Amino acid sequence: MRVLLLDLDTLRPDHLGCYGYHRNTSPNIDRVASEGVRFENYYCSDAPCLPSRAALMTGRFGIHTGVVNHGGQCADLRPVGPERIWRDQCGFENLPYVMRQSGMKTALVSPFAERHAAWWFYAGFNEMFNTGRGGAESAEEITPTVKKWLEENAEDDNWYLHVNYWDPHTNFRAPEEFGNPFENEPVADWITEEVLEKHKKMVGPHSALEVNMWDDSPNTKYPRHVSAIRTMEDLKRHYDGYDCGIAYMDQHIGQLLDTLEQKGVLEETAIIITADHGENHGELGLYAEHATADAITCRLPMVIKWPGGKKGTVDKGLHYNLDLIPTFAELFGKERQSGWDGKSYAPSILKGEENGREYLVISQCAHVCQRGVRWDSWLYMRTYHDGFHLFPREMLFNLDEDPYEQNDLAGKRPDLCAQGARFLLEWQDDMMMSMPDNYETDPLWTVMKEHGPFHAKGMLKKYCERLKETGREYAIPELKKRHPWEFADK
Repeated sequence: MRVLLLDLDTLRPDHLGCYGYHRNTSPNIDRVASEGVRFENYYCSDAPCLPSRAALMTGRFGIHTGVVNHGGQCADLRPVGPERIWRDQCGFENLPYVMRQSGMKTALVSPFAERHAAWWFYAGFNEMFNTGRGGAESAEEITPTVKKWLEENAEDDNWYLHVNYWDPHTNFRAPEEFGNPFENEPVADWITEEVLEKHKKMVGPHSALEVNMWDDSPNTKYPRHVSAIRTMEDLKRHYDGYDCGIAYMDQHIGQLLDTLEQKGVLEETAIIITADHGENHGELGLYAEHATADAITCRLPMVIKWPGGKKGTVDKGLHYNLDLIPTFAELFGKERQSGWDGKSYAPSILKGEENGREYLVISQCAHVCQRGVRWDSWLYMRTYHDGFHLFPREMLFNLDEDPYEQNDLAGKRPDLCAQGARFLLEWQDDMMMSMPDNYETDPLWTVMKEHGPFHAKGMLKKYCERLKETGREYAIPELKKRHPWEFADK
């Protein structure tokens, strides 16, 4: 068995042709989707990058691994404690270890472990190739290493190759010579001039006037990155930059598919295409960031072409990225590990039988502290730390009617907010009752006790000066009320 997993950073499914996007960003990904199963409602349990990949590789929620933030105590896997044996759980339960247990040579092409000091990300791999720029790589810096590995190993039986590409991630760094194939194509029509004017009055990092995070300073090294969105022309440049990143990456994925075809093994190679998280492009007033526990940040593409599996089908069930490990275990006839939180969806791949969950709980603690609940057509969001965006405590969206999360219905539908809150409480009870003995605290509250998420600390005083300069001083009293620690003498 040969398995190629393409782990594509910051990739929204609704910017791919196979998910209905109006721009031709992804012909090679679409080709794979037409030959396999496309998952419509696939979510990371914990966003963004580090928590998402911790869940993917361990099969466990962030509340169990402890990895929910990008810094502080909750950026590291929790220690096992006195019960730790010669090797910890990563040595027995991580995704690549399951593949090795199935008799496969395992290889990784990624700088991710170094980018986030996540050395557990290597656990279970026979070979690791660090492309060396900590996630700043463009596809032309990654593809040669992958192609070389395929040239040397593709014809062998029993291998698993995990590859990270980064091109859709801010700062949208497709080379200038790639051009702009979308120059004459419109962007999403839901952001009207009226909506953009509303966004320009909103506050918080990566809002319309601070796409650069805290200010609008341009970065001349990345001309496709728009540092502030003041006009519809700016908006188009922003969307074009993101879509060019996808299209450029897709061309390189095409090169990998061509290599497999030249080696005569494309048809018999399983190909999985997914991501760590999506990206807000105006939703909730955020641009070029993956900062919320919503359907835009947490919904992922998932395409699986499996030899002998279903072709050209769509699974609409609710699934997590942490479900992949038990799915692989079932596909390879291996035992399920007791430590996994995931649920196998192998029947969908092999038989087209959906077996999704009743609801999902999605979390974010690196930019804000939020949890969301996804069920039926609904998304319920609960905010504990607003990341300086002034989000209300509760939000509710009907994603069937409002996929871009523009109309908060929390005030009109308290019954559905109560249902979402009940799901959230039920999930949290289950998680805490199954918590390992030496780790009794919900890590979300650890982050709160550290005075907030890593990406929302220490900048509010200075940011308030910018709010005065840009005519948004209306927000300062409420920001001071919500975040007194940021203004305390330290």
